[in-house]
Amino acid sequence: MGIQKRTRKFGQAKEEAKSKKPAKDEVIREIPQVSSALFFQYNTALSPPYSVLVDTNFLSHTVQHKLEVIPTMMDCLYAKCIPVITDCVLAELEKLGQKYRLALRIAKDPRFERVKCDHKGTYADDCIVDRVIKHRIYIVATNDRDLKRRIRKIPGVPIMSVARAKYVIERLPDAPEK
Repeated sequence: MGIQKRTRKFGQAKEEAKSKKPAKDEVIREIPQVSSALFFQYNTALSPPYSVLVDTNFLSHTVQHKLEVIPTMMDCLYAKCIPVITDCVLAELEKLGQKYRLALRIAKDPRFERVKCDHKGTYADDCIVDRVIKHRIYIVATNDRDLKRRIRKIPGVPIMSVARAKYVIERLPDAPEK
């Protein structure tokens, strides 16, 4: 009699597991579609002349290490590059005041391409991340740890930073070793 009880319980549990339907409150997760320009992990939309999206932190570290922006970028990438700066980054540099006046003067250089922002507010990190998600044609130049962490989650976007008085690039297929 004991054996029959056990098998009956097992059969009931099996039926309950089959009949269990998913709850209506469960959210169906969708996988975001990856751009067709990505070939394996490399972004084929990136080609010289490179558009380098510059952050406030990157400019301040460049000034601290006394580096020239465009020639040093060209030495790092072995190609022509166009530094791109958003209105949010310029506004952030203006807010920081006298300490960052040299970085602001560099940012207002006519060789830098200015990009208009179509959103309200001046938080530069969100602006850069949104622009990179929409258009994956940029190399992001930053030394900000949080921004780097956010950009690493986006596939196919290289990151340039200042390290040891030179520019270093990561996640670019033809990049030289450190």
